[in-house]
Amino acid sequence: MDTFSLNTLSVGHSAQVAQVCAAAAMRRRLMDIGLIPGAQVTCVAKSPSGDPAAYLICGAVIALRSADAAEIQVQPSPAAELQPALA
Repeated sequence: MDTFSLNTLSVGHSAQVAQVCAAAAMRRRLMDIGLIPGAQVTCVAKSPSGDPAAYLICGAVIALRSADAAEIQVQPSPAAELQPALA
């Protein structure tokens, strides 16, 4: 299945985490907030400039800088293919 960076996810759409490619310390922090393989992530908002963006992860809304979100590879989730998460 094709993967893409989390920072390219459009507002209102969901994806499933495939892998976290960040450096060790940042990887640990991202995994601590729930960004683990298989986790569902929904983009709920982006600032007017596009950086940062807010993502719904494990029931909490977390803001991530675009550079950090770019290090997270996601894949379309079955639910996202049926309809946008916040339509």
